[in-house]
Amino acid sequence: MFFYLLLALFGCMTGVTAVLFGFGGGFVVVPLLYRMLTASHGADDPISQSAMHIAVATSTCVMIVNALIATAKHHRAGNLIRHYVWPLGGFIGLGAIVGAIAAMWTSGELIRYAFIAYLGVTILDCLFRRGFLTQSDAVIPRQLGRAEVSGGGVGIGTIATFLGVGGSVMTVPLLRRCGLSMSRATSMANPLSLPVAVAGTLTYMAMAGFSEFDLGSWFIGYVDVLAFAVLTVGALVGIRLATPWIGRIPDRTHARVYIGLLMLVMISLCLS
Repeated sequence: MFFYLLLALFGCMTGVTAVLFGFGGGFVVVPLLYRMLTASHGADDPISQSAMHIAVATSTCVMIVNALIATAKHHRAGNLIRHYVWPLGGFIGLGAIVGAIAAMWTSGELIRYAFIAYLGVTILDCLFRRGFLTQSDAVIPRQLGRAEVSGGGVGIGTIATFLGVGGSVMTVPLLRRCGLSMSRATSMANPLSLPVAVAGTLTYMAMAGFSEFDLGSWFIGYVDVLAFAVLTVGALVGIRLATPWIGRIPDRTHARVYIGLLMLVMISLCLS
């Protein structure tokens, strides 16, 4: 019972972070599920041995719901700009398929270390490269270049799905440096996370058929259906709580909290 109460609480947190920071759930769900699955099952148990794959797959499934609802909220608030979403989202979807397939043939421990390394690089980039923490009101947003849309989109989709995150850790800094406010950049992260979530979930479900493990009746592929349901209910509560704050957080504070959240997740993974 405690396991599911904790899942619901963290699901609520994913709803809040999806609406306010564009995190569809991966940065909360992956570390949480990984730690809880390994702690509640023996080292020789198939679930424990597949814990990182289960965490990543379930995370992408939760992201579908979070990203859809958060996208609708931001659309009603007038925060979405179409040419930043498409065709970038299409190329992200292509990369997502590649990333999911690659993750299926990679050990869970390697995925975990890759997750930590990627977070570290991103945090340093946000802190020390100009244009993320501070944004002038006089800056005129620029459009994305062709290479950023195609090559960048495929790269974002591949890395995001490989790690089980929505891609906001890449799309938000990218859009931020195009001159967008944090409110706009984090809003755009939600529709851009959808192709990662859908492609990743479907691929993980299909590719799990090649696994030698039988995880049980509550699993579709590597997706833990019961955990998904509990996390989603919690996320709906979090989204409702966070919606009134859309567009009301000062830009500089928004950027600093975003980086702070990345640091907390990285510390959690390092200690697990």
